[in-house]
Amino acid sequence: MEQFIIQGRKKLKGEIEVRGSKNAAFPVLAATLLTTEDCLIRNLPLIEDVLLMLELFKSMGAEVSWQGERVVKINTKAVDPNKINKSLISKLRGSVLLYGPLLSRFGKIDIPQPGGCLIGVRPINTHLDAFRQVGVKIEENKGFYSLKLDSKKRINRKVILNEFSVTGTENILLLASLLPGKTILKTADQDYAVQELSKFLRKMGVKITETGAHCITIEGKKKLKGVKHKLIYDPIEAGTFIIIAAITKGDVLVKNVELSFLDFPLKRLKDFGLSYEIKDKNSIIVKEWNSIKIDKIQSLPYPGFPTDLQPVFGILATQAEGTTIIHDPLYEGRLKYLEEINKMGAKIFFVDPHRALVAGPTPLYGTKLRTFDLRGGASFIISGLIAQGETVIDNIYQVDRGYEKIEERLQKIGADIRRVKV
Repeated sequence: MEQFIIQGRKKLKGEIEVRGSKNAAFPVLAATLLTTEDCLIRNLPLIEDVLLMLELFKSMGAEVSWQGERVVKINTKAVDPNKINKSLISKLRGSVLLYGPLLSRFGKIDIPQPGGCLIGVRPINTHLDAFRQVGVKIEENKGFYSLKLDSKKRINRKVILNEFSVTGTENILLLASLLPGKTILKTADQDYAVQELSKFLRKMGVKITETGAHCITIEGKKKLKGVKHKLIYDPIEAGTFIIIAAITKGDVLVKNVELSFLDFPLKRLKDFGLSYEIKDKNSIIVKEWNSIKIDKIQSLPYPGFPTDLQPVFGILATQAEGTTIIHDPLYEGRLKYLEEINKMGAKIFFVDPHRALVAGPTPLYGTKLRTFDLRGGASFIISGLIAQGETVIDNIYQVDRGYEKIEERLQKIGADIRRVKV
C-alpha cells in the first residue's frame, strides 16, 4: 500500500506534459488481436492498466516487445484465448474489449466479467445484448461468460446499442472488423477513444464510415494487416492539468493538449469566468482570476461534458461563488468522491445518487482521504493542492491506473506531494 502526502497551497509554475491516452490505448491494443502481423504502437502511457493489458496479451501467447520508452511491438499470431490469465481480467475494466476481437478471430471464448473502478453498477449487459444481435450465443455461470459466434445466425447485421456506451461501441467495431460484409451500428458513441480506434482499424484495412447521427457502418474483411500507429494524447489528463493550473492560480503551461476533444469543457470554463490562452497550437495556459461562478456541471455523451472530468470540475465548484449543481446521470457512484471532500470543509449536499449541490466558495483543510476510483483520486490530489495543511490520500493504486507518475510531474512545477509506503 502507498499514500500521497500533500502540503497544500504551494505556488505552481512551469510546464507539464500530457501523456498518451489511457482510454484510447485499450481498444487499439485489443485491435492488434485482429491480425497475425506485427503492430507497432507509439506514445503508450506507462500506467498500471496498460501494463496489465499487455500482461493479458502475454498470458495468451502474444509476443510483446518494447522498442522504446513508450513504443511497443505486438504480434498475436500464436495467441490462444484459452490460456488467458483470468485473475487479471477481474482487475481491469478495459479487458472487456478483448471480447470482440477474440470472438471474431476464434469464434468462441470463455471469459470472466471484467473489473474496474467502484463508481456504481457497471454491468456489461449492453455489450452482451449487442453481441446477441450479431448472432453470438451467450451462456453465463457464476460470473463467467461463454460466448460463441454462430455463423448460421448472422443474418441481422444491424446493431442498436441500448445506451451510448464507449466500450460497447468499440467492442462491436472490433467484432465486425473481421466479419466480411456490412455491419450497421446505431446509438454509437463517438468520443475520442472510439475515433482513435476507427483510425487504427482503417489503417488495418477496415472500411468505417459515419453514416448518420451516432450511426457507424463497418465493412469487415477476413484478413487485416499489421500497422504502425501513434496514440493521441490523453484529453482527460489534459483537462485534469488544466483544472490544476486554474484552481491553484499557478503559472502553468499544459502541453500536448488535444484541443478538438476538449471543446465543450473549455467552453464551459469560459462560461464560468476563466480565461486561457492557446500557445503553439496544442498548449494552454490559464490566466489568473478573481472569482468564478458555475451554474451546472452535467456529464453527457460526446461531444458533451466528459464524465471522467466531472470529479475534477467538482473540486473547482468548491471555489466558485454560489451554488453549483453537479449531475452525473451515467454512474450512480460517480459522486462518491464528494463525500470525502466534505471532510475537508466543503459544503456539499446530496440530492440523490446522481445529483449534488456544492455551495461555495469554501476553504478546504487537509485531512485523510481514501480513493475509491481513478478520477475521484485525481480530484483528491487537486483538493490537497489547494487545502490548508497536510492531505493524506490512501489507495493511490487507483490513481496509478490512469496517471503516469503524477506526483513526479507535479513536483517539477512546485507541488509538495510525496509518495510513501505504508
